[in-house]
Amino acid sequence: MKLTHVVIAAAVSMSIGMNANAADRGKAYVSNQDGGVSVIDLNTLTSTTTIDVKGEGPRGLAVSDDGKLLVVATRENGSVSVIDTATNEVLSQIKVGQNPEFVRIKGNFAFVSYEPSAKGGPPPAPGSAEAAAAAKEDNDDDKEPARIGIIDLKLGKKIREITGGPETEGVEFSKDGKQLVITNEADNTVTVHSMKSGKLLKTIKTHEYGDRPRGVKVSPDGKTYLVTLEYGNKFMVMDKNFKVLRTVDTGATPYGISYDRKGERIFVAANKAKTLEVYDAKTYAKIKDIPTGNRCWHFTFTPDDKEVLLACGKSDAVFVIDAEKLEVKQQIEDKKMPWGVVTYPKSMGSLDTAIK
Repeated sequence: MKLTHVVIAAAVSMSIGMNANAADRGKAYVSNQDGGVSVIDLNTLTSTTTIDVKGEGPRGLAVSDDGKLLVVATRENGSVSVIDTATNEVLSQIKVGQNPEFVRIKGNFAFVSYEPSAKGGPPPAPGSAEAAAAAKEDNDDDKEPARIGIIDLKLGKKIREITGGPETEGVEFSKDGKQLVITNEADNTVTVHSMKSGKLLKTIKTHEYGDRPRGVKVSPDGKTYLVTLEYGNKFMVMDKNFKVLRTVDTGATPYGISYDRKGERIFVAANKAKTLEVYDAKTYAKIKDIPTGNRCWHFTFTPDDKEVLLACGKSDAVFVIDAEKLEVKQQIEDKKMPWGVVTYPKSMGSLDTAIK
């Protein structure tokens, strides 16, 4: 009888352990421009620790496909920090180039945008005296184009680079993995490059639709691309061949953009409108404006798609939004100017795409 009790107890314990593991929602990583990367436990929706990335000005970040590595761009030292997610320790720092910003990972390779000509600070508003002065300066100087540094994560070094336009911003992969799509905010273009050779395949000019293209996202089925136009207050819709199909009006200065996992809804972070906007992905009709905070640029769904985490740099918080009710349910304090957010397991968001 006692032996039976022991067996039953062991089975119950094992079942509880399995259920606990099955219920693990994973982690979110938030880059903070004023210091390190915050780690959020998605089971409790609380910040548990801060990773010292050994560099200043963390911005773009990405998790490897197996979840073992976190790669973070550190603006001030022109590098990326490669972090062991099991220990939160920096394994290496790899030089990329001046002003690294966006990070995407595909397989064993990290793609990192950097801007040799960037001077920092917000862009001037169209039509302003500052914009006119900046345009004159651009015409007077040979502005060095931005580049996408390609890092072999196994070798731990940059192996080659792709030349983009001035001030490359967003980076996206085509569904088949053969093309790299980048937004170039300074010359108002979207450029398409061969992943294999880096060759420029196509240039799409955005000025007639809006200026300063920033966020870019491919649909889950690979049939459409979305690009936010910060100084157009729109997002642009292109087909798989990069033909512009239409634009959709948004709130002021949109940046981060993503489909949901099923490709049924589109989410847009409208910075100055202080909203996360939700659209029907078939009709492009607006579903809802969700009031948020100040300088909300990037966001991600949780791996189970139940919430959206939105990094709001000047509200000192990550906003947690119920993805079904489309309303803010809480804020996670973060006083070091949160910039971007990704999760593991990987999920849909403005900086990453869930693995199929």
